[in-house]
Amino acid sequence: MTTVDPEYARDAAREARRARLFTRINKADAWFRVLGLAWITPILKAAAGDNPRAQMKDIWLLLGVPLVAIVAFLLLWGTLAPRVQTSLGAVPGPAEVWHEAVLLHQDAEAKAAKREKFETMVAARNEKLIAAGKEDQVKDVAYTGAPSYYEQIWTSIKTVFFGFLIGSCVAIPLGILAGLSPYANSAINPLVQIFKPVSPLAWLPIVTMIISAAVATNDGLFSKSFLISAITVTLCSLWPTLINTALGVASIDKDLVNVSKVLKMNTWTKITKLVLPSALPLIFTGLRLSLGVGWMVLIAAEMLAQNPGLGKFVWDEFQNGSSSSLAKIMVAVFTIGIIGFLLDRVMFALQSLFTFSNNR
Repeated sequence: MTTVDPEYARDAAREARRARLFTRINKADAWFRVLGLAWITPILKAAAGDNPRAQMKDIWLLLGVPLVAIVAFLLLWGTLAPRVQTSLGAVPGPAEVWHEAVLLHQDAEAKAAKREKFETMVAARNEKLIAAGKEDQVKDVAYTGAPSYYEQIWTSIKTVFFGFLIGSCVAIPLGILAGLSPYANSAINPLVQIFKPVSPLAWLPIVTMIISAAVATNDGLFSKSFLISAITVTLCSLWPTLINTALGVASIDKDLVNVSKVLKMNTWTKITKLVLPSALPLIFTGLRLSLGVGWMVLIAAEMLAQNPGLGKFVWDEFQNGSSSSLAKIMVAVFTIGIIGFLLDRVMFALQSLFTFSNNR
C-alpha cells in the first residue's frame, strides 16, 4: 500500500480550486466586455494571484488611462469654460453642470409627488361618487402638468425603440431578399443609394403632413407627435440594417448553399436554418448602427417639430434664455451621449446572446 502525502493532497485541492476560479473569471470576462466592464477581469485575476504585475498593466490600460483622460478633460473644461462668454454669460463648467443636474433631479421628484397627489385626489373623488351611487359622474381625469426631465427621457427612449423596431421589420426582410436574389438587389440598391443620404430635416415635413392627414385626433393608441418622430427615425435608420443584412446574406459560404440544394431545403427552412444563423453577426452590426443613427435623428426631429422628448427640452432651454439654460442644455448633451452608449451596449449584449465568436 502507498501512503498519500497530506501536504500533497492539500496542494492538489488548492490548485484545483484555483483552476476553477480562473475558469469562472474567464467565462465572466466575455460578459464584462459586453457591458463595457473589461477592467474588472484583471482586478479579479490579480486578487486571485495570477501574475499581479501583468494584471496591473491591464488595469492601467483598461481603467487607469480612461480615468486619467476623463480627469484631464474635466480640468481642461473647467479651466477654459469661464473664459468663453456668450449672450447667456460664461460657459458653465463641470461644477455648474452638475449643480443643474441635481436641480433637475429634485424638480423631477417634486413633479412626481405632485402628479401622485393629483391622481390620489382623482381616485378619492371617484370612490366617493361610486359610494354615493353616482357612477355616471365618475371621470378619469388626465394629469396635465409639465413633464419632468426623466419623463422626457423616457418619451425619447420609447420613440426611438418604436421607430427602430419598425425600421428593422422593414430592413431585415428586404436585406434577406436582396442578399438572396441578384434581381432584387439590383432593384433595391438604387433606392438605397438615393434615400440613404436624405437628412431627417427633409423627411420631417413630409412625415408631418402625411400623419396629420391620416390621423385626425390624438385619441388613438399613439399620439401624432409620437408617430411623426418614430416614423422619421424609421426612414433614416433602416438603411444600415438593410445594407448589412444584404451583405451578410450574400457572403454565406457557397458550400453551405450547395448543401441546402442537395438537401432540397425549401425557402423558409433555408432562411431560418442557414441564412439567418450565418448572417446574424452582420445583421446585428447593422442593427447597432441603425439604433445609433435613430437616436441622433430623434433628437433633431424633436427639436425641429417640438415633439415631446429630450430634443424639445434642449430647444425649450435654448429659447428660454435664462442664466441656467446653457448648463441644462449641457446636462441634456451628456444625457444623450450616455443613453446612446447604453443603447449600443444593449444591442451588443443581444448580439452576444444570439451570435458566437472565437471566444464564445
